[in-house]
Amino acid sequence: MIKMSTQIDNIVNAYKTLAKIPSVLSGKLIKGGTKITSRWSVRNLDKGKNTKFLYNYVLNDSFNVIAESEFGIDISTELLSAVSPQETFKAVIREEKDSKDAKKQYLEVWRKNQLIHSIDLTALDIHGDVYADSEFGGLDWSPDESAVVYVAEKKLTKSEPYIKRKGEDKPKNNGSGETAPKKGEEFVYRQDWGEQLVGKHLSVIVVCRLQTETCSVLEGLPASWCPGQVRFAPDGQSVVGVAWETEPRRLGLIFCTNRPSFIFSLTLDGHMRKLSGEGFAVRSPRFSPEGDLVWLQRVADGPHHACHTLVMQKKGQTEVTTVVDIVDTEAQIANGSFHGLYNLALPGRCFADGNRLLLSTPQQTEVRSYVVHLDSKQIVDISNKTVPGSTTVLDITSDVVLAVCSNMNTPGQLYACRLPAAGKEAEVKWVCVSEMGDVPPSLATSTVQYLELKHENSENCVKSFTALYFAPKSETKLPLIVWPHGGPHSGFVNAFAIEAAFFNMLGFAVLQINYRGSTGAGQASVRFLPTRVGSADVVDCKYATDVALKQFPVDENKLCLVGGSHGGFLVTHLSGQYPDTYKVVASRNPVTDVATMFNSTDIADWCAVEAGFEFTEKGPISEDQLLAMRRCSPIAHVHKVKAPTAMMLGSGDKRVPHYQGLDYARRLKANGVPTRIYMYDDNHSLSSPAAEMDNLINTATWFFEHLSR
Repeated sequence: MIKMSTQIDNIVNAYKTLAKIPSVLSGKLIKGGTKITSRWSVRNLDKGKNTKFLYNYVLNDSFNVIAESEFGIDISTELLSAVSPQETFKAVIREEKDSKDAKKQYLEVWRKNQLIHSIDLTALDIHGDVYADSEFGGLDWSPDESAVVYVAEKKLTKSEPYIKRKGEDKPKNNGSGETAPKKGEEFVYRQDWGEQLVGKHLSVIVVCRLQTETCSVLEGLPASWCPGQVRFAPDGQSVVGVAWETEPRRLGLIFCTNRPSFIFSLTLDGHMRKLSGEGFAVRSPRFSPEGDLVWLQRVADGPHHACHTLVMQKKGQTEVTTVVDIVDTEAQIANGSFHGLYNLALPGRCFADGNRLLLSTPQQTEVRSYVVHLDSKQIVDISNKTVPGSTTVLDITSDVVLAVCSNMNTPGQLYACRLPAAGKEAEVKWVCVSEMGDVPPSLATSTVQYLELKHENSENCVKSFTALYFAPKSETKLPLIVWPHGGPHSGFVNAFAIEAAFFNMLGFAVLQINYRGSTGAGQASVRFLPTRVGSADVVDCKYATDVALKQFPVDENKLCLVGGSHGGFLVTHLSGQYPDTYKVVASRNPVTDVATMFNSTDIADWCAVEAGFEFTEKGPISEDQLLAMRRCSPIAHVHKVKAPTAMMLGSGDKRVPHYQGLDYARRLKANGVPTRIYMYDDNHSLSSPAAEMDNLINTATWFFEHLSR
């Protein structure tokens, strides 16, 4: 047996090796597709944060690299950037610290090597912080390159105590823009948008006219709307975006595509039109070269994520038509099968021409990319078939497409192609652009297998689900990590992820399970799980475990459980419902008691919907519903758990408050189960470099410690 100190050294070295592998953040084609400017991120362990860097490639007509950057350029202070339509300018919103360590934000505009404008947005004091998150944020140029638009926090009205000693009152609002502070409002509660959007309360749209360097907040939206994802319309005299309702309350927004929202048009002089209908949740508006507007849309209810439609509003018309509809299970397309749209956004530039749109979406166990013909509604799969795994479109200009491709063995790399003529898109040929760095040999030679699983004798309307098996080569049986995903309405795909690669390097086989309720397999699967959480999803995980034990060389005495959020909910369920099957558990920010989570999470609707009820906070509290939530929770089985359990919790978690894990752990300890709690100064994802490093290394250490007993 390897000494524990040596084992820890091996674990740490595996993480350090993988931490050096950069990941693609975004990429943009310029100069007609002959040049790529790409943004990457790499873990900087000594700084304790990620370093973002820029790297450029120049291509010939065959997409071979003929020149590239000598070194990456650190762009870690950039929040947002955008190249103007004629590629004359580049706008950057940058965040830095001043000499007093106070945060400052700037808007810069560059022309080649000249800094044309640098505007201190903090000093202007017309709005709060600029939004750079994936839900609200964006930076877009006007068609004539004279202005940019972005989204920021609305400026707070100043307030002061009712009793405050001060000098003689002077008249306010005398042309200076100052207004008298409101008394007694400094402690009024302001609700934000929850997990990973802390501090974002109410947004405004800001237009900066560059010739005069003047920034102004656009008026005209209802006071209860919070706008985001804003971009200029082709006329340059209006913007379109998404607006979310803030009343009666803001429910958590990130990863929740079901929030009531609208596509709107707002002229620069304040005239607003609502473009989408009532009762929908919408996102990602994009204009075609002809001025038609498309966006993603679903009904604003039910599960947090589900199948979307792609809809279109023709230029000058008010009718909204469906281009890609909801897929219940499976639809046949030009060159394969299709299970619907589950993407959170469309590419920033997604049109090859006025009739062909490109997008990427999870499909069972892969992310696949498609061309959608807007007129015929035909869908063609253009995924990279030379590299099994996932293909995600980043950008398109004219007929040149840029994508990132990866699989569980191979970190993401940039690929380019020339999109064939209409009707021949399936003949697309992808060319690798970026140079592969060093990949651990054990990772490169590991096995990836897709499992299509089915409950043959079930009477349920949905019987099938999928899983991914990922394992290093070995002459002996391997310990197996059973790993359900979070959500629950999300999914695992064959794409590179440091967590799976880390355990693979340490000699573990990994079984990632897309239980019924996962996205990418049709709307029927998504809708199946509510009312069945804690039962159907648990049964699926146990069934997948049994199949893996029969089909692969894994050790039945060394079965581990890993999962976060709803995955944490499932692994604590599995250790309670099957106490003699699984030997050791690591659970990250798990839901352990749905009934008590209902009162404190940013997604109270999740608790109701998944337990099988319509979400409402009106009227009396239903004791029957609270009891149903308790019964579907892992806490109902905690007294049966035998497996040593480690809990990784985030003190700043607004989605699954950390007391959920603490309460569960206290009960484990009371029952004599070996238990350890790690508490991180982080949110639900535990994705900060310090938290990620510590929880992965300690999870592996926990497994080795208890599998050796």
